[in-house]
Amino acid sequence: MMQLKSKVALVAGGTRAAGRAIAVELGRAGATVYVTGRSTRAMRSEMNRPETIEETAELVTAAGGTGIPVQVDHLEPDQVRSLVARVDAEQGRLDVLVNDIWGGDMYLKWGTPLWELSLDNGLRMLRLGIDSHAITSHSALPLLSRRPGGLVIEMTDGTTEYNSRYRSREGFFYDLVKVAAQRMAMALAEELRPLGGAAVALTPGWLRSEAMLEIYGVTEQNWRDATERQPHFCISESPLYVGRAAAALAQDPRVARWSGQTLSSGQLAQVYGFTDADGTQPDAWRYLPEVEHAGRPAGDTGYR
Repeated sequence: MMQLKSKVALVAGGTRAAGRAIAVELGRAGATVYVTGRSTRAMRSEMNRPETIEETAELVTAAGGTGIPVQVDHLEPDQVRSLVARVDAEQGRLDVLVNDIWGGDMYLKWGTPLWELSLDNGLRMLRLGIDSHAITSHSALPLLSRRPGGLVIEMTDGTTEYNSRYRSREGFFYDLVKVAAQRMAMALAEELRPLGGAAVALTPGWLRSEAMLEIYGVTEQNWRDATERQPHFCISESPLYVGRAAAALAQDPRVARWSGQTLSSGQLAQVYGFTDADGTQPDAWRYLPEVEHAGRPAGDTGYR
């Protein structure tokens, strides 16, 4: 059933990985999805990766929705305001906002204390992962809250329990960004509640993003070969899994029961009954402390 046929979604940071999968699964449920990011066929972002917002929008349309790519730097308030004005002019509504803007993995320096990190790189991570979300919500929420039932999904990395301890491997700036996303969801839940809206934070588990597959030298088709190098990779999940989690939330008439919480793909699979592409229901956060103890390979860029 295409329960989101009349709904409009904005996936901010929908170029690749979780953002792309979420956009596609919202489209599969019938939504019109605005896919934004900096990487287009004409220009790459500082990440210098091949995935583009046009490709994501085409996948949304192929899945049954309507994909609309818009190049936006979400650190530029004027660009974000123009984006929201366009959505309003073309659709007159916004039902789902997914804040998946990131791009900071390239600045990670593993196991390094704050004072040994590059301050410029660290502040760039904060800008990419915190400022961009705040700027986008500031412009988009007046439109989203115009009707009851609006949903904001703040993408993060880690459950509330997992992130209750300092993530020293990833370091000061990464830790701050991911906890901030959870806090933003909590704050927006409070502010949207009187208007009939909801906000949650959502985390995938160990995500087999395009970059992660490259690190292990595998593809989505033969990803299990990577378990020879890292046995714990067996608990990883494809982006489709968290995409289905986001789509399930967007279609849930009782989504307000989750408002303010941090949720995981594995947790929601048990509630909504969806599976990953291979029919399994991985729940990586139940096992990640063991994985951390065993150690991950150098260059592993986290779970997103």
